[in-house]
Amino acid sequence: MIARLKTCNRMMTTNHQDIYTRLWRSLTPIYGDGEAKAVVRLLLDEGFGLTLTDIMSGKADELPTSDKERLSVMADRLQKGEPVQYVLGRSDFCGRTFHVEPGVLIPRPETEELCQMIVSEYTKPYCALQPPVPLQVLDVGTGSGCIAVTLALGLHNAEITAWDVSSEALIIARDNAHRLGAKVNLEWQDMLCPPEDDRQWDIMVSNPPYIANHERKAMSRNVLDYEPEQALFVPDDDPLRFYRAIATYARRTLKKGGKVFFEINPLYAEELQEMFHRQGFESTKLIKDSFGKQRIAIVQN
Repeated sequence: MIARLKTCNRMMTTNHQDIYTRLWRSLTPIYGDGEAKAVVRLLLDEGFGLTLTDIMSGKADELPTSDKERLSVMADRLQKGEPVQYVLGRSDFCGRTFHVEPGVLIPRPETEELCQMIVSEYTKPYCALQPPVPLQVLDVGTGSGCIAVTLALGLHNAEITAWDVSSEALIIARDNAHRLGAKVNLEWQDMLCPPEDDRQWDIMVSNPPYIANHERKAMSRNVLDYEPEQALFVPDDDPLRFYRAIATYARRTLKKGGKVFFEINPLYAEELQEMFHRQGFESTKLIKDSFGKQRIAIVQN
């Protein structure tokens, strides 16, 4: 606490550009110059309402002492490697702001592409006097609920169900759905042990764990130390375990002509395609993300 107050006092006696410079420089061992600057700007913008113009004009000197103390606490967390989204408690996804904390993954741009693809394909005009039967959509491994909520708000005529094995994640997803006004049926369910039910789905979507353990060494510490391991990693000797379990469930419950949309690991794209072919699905299409990597698989029944 004493060290924190000393840091706060130093902030109070310097102009805000000095604070900004000191903060981003303190993060360069973690992020490098460019990303460190972006992280601090995001913190000051979303956490304190300071624009870049405000930063350069010294508006932070007008922050009350309580805000300066809060900034000091946040800076300490960033310097320990905690992702800025967890420090702020929120992350933007498909034009909306979702609450996030270490119990759920931070939403990624690649997952936005997955959602946009589904909304684009299935959002079609219909007569309000004779609406079609609602699409039945299942999100497997919902985490923060970013996929389920985005589809609930983006698809015009759909009923969304979302599973997760983490009770903590379901609480966060429920909060996001309620706050954003999305109707989502949230259920506790282990995707490796799907239910023996007779429900039928038009669309299934999942961003399951897909990073093999041997890939850890290439990953940044802020991901490894803070994001939930169970949502990230799979054994080296069974990297498709979640896809196989979902495929088995989908063979029984996906309607004829229905589709499963997956986010995938490019390292196992061809192996995944072969597995779905062996399972008897009609087709599996692999799609590259904006970074040129095979990141999305669309499987049709």
